[in-house]
Amino acid sequence: MPYCEVRKEQSSDTSDGSSPNNGIKIFYRTYGYGPTKVLLVIGLAGTHDSWGPQIKALTGTTKPNDEDGNDEETVNGNSDGGRRGIEVCAFDNRGMGRSSVPVRKSEYTTKIMAKDAIALLDHLGWKKVHVFGHSMGAMISCKVAAMVPDRILSLALLNVTGGGFECFPKLDSRTLSVAIRFLMAKTPEERAAVDLDTHYTKEYLEEYVGPTTRRSILYQEYVKGISASGMQSNSGFDGQIHACWTHKVTRAEIEAIRTAGFLVSVIHGRYDIIAQIYYARRLAQKLYPVARMIDLHGGHLVSHERPEEVNQALLELIKASEREISPLDWTNMPKKTSGKHFKFKVFWGPGCHLSEQIQSIGAACRARWRSYIFSYYTSLVSLC
Repeated sequence: MPYCEVRKEQSSDTSDGSSPNNGIKIFYRTYGYGPTKVLLVIGLAGTHDSWGPQIKALTGTTKPNDEDGNDEETVNGNSDGGRRGIEVCAFDNRGMGRSSVPVRKSEYTTKIMAKDAIALLDHLGWKKVHVFGHSMGAMISCKVAAMVPDRILSLALLNVTGGGFECFPKLDSRTLSVAIRFLMAKTPEERAAVDLDTHYTKEYLEEYVGPTTRRSILYQEYVKGISASGMQSNSGFDGQIHACWTHKVTRAEIEAIRTAGFLVSVIHGRYDIIAQIYYARRLAQKLYPVARMIDLHGGHLVSHERPEEVNQALLELIKASEREISPLDWTNMPKKTSGKHFKFKVFWGPGCHLSEQIQSIGAACRARWRSYIFSYYTSLVSLC
């Protein structure tokens, strides 16, 4: 099985309180062949094979290159010429799947996990790469892009947030119930049931595929997948939650990404109850003019609920990067204004709209409320 051992010096980071790495091993798999390289970074509690629909679309196969009988000519010879020449790498983040599971929370930050991803690129010998991340994986991808911008060909951020309180779902009875069920799930069956409500829209799950609902079909697939990979350990789950909660993209990192010269796609399910689309749009706006915002009719796992649209967007990003399209021709975001954040002293200033001030104050109140909810969630985790 293919593993990358992260060198100790690559995970040492005294600036964010992390401890040196003690031989962390990252499990990965590659698919397809060709000069175009794509790194796929999965999210919280996900494994490398969660990228199945995208791996198939990009390479024409879902069979890993390390499996016997997978020859280059067969993969490269698929009938869709637009998908040839791409090699994809997907991996399990630390704390999940077949990768190492550090015990201490301090060994889980998006910066440390970005270093894992960079170590994997070095291990593979990939100098330039397209980086696509989902959810927590998108947070990690932002860090990768900011740390090694000269190695990034393009960046796709699926169902991304800015971390911290932005990771919290909408505060209503349904999502609160889902969150509690997620934290309480102890078996593959319980986890599968709550994952469906977390990942997909209710409309999608209730659609009939032949004589049965998509929920019934996906439930069986999820139970099988979770049983095969095993339930995530408490250390892995707590660590990855810690990475999401402590994640922040600084102004310097935003500027590093925005000025590096590569294009960005921010892809989101507009009915995502975990990573709310408002924060994704805000991040895309900060990345003007290199970012394009793509919102689709779907939930948190929009890459599975709307695979054709997501795959098309990813292939368009690769092609646009190869053609060196101008950022101003790529973006669909409104031009950034020169105005600064509102402050109390200019509340009644000339040109200031009261409704905008009320929205600003409301956002601050919601942020404080979410911090209280986080304390409640973490207390539930300690009881589980």
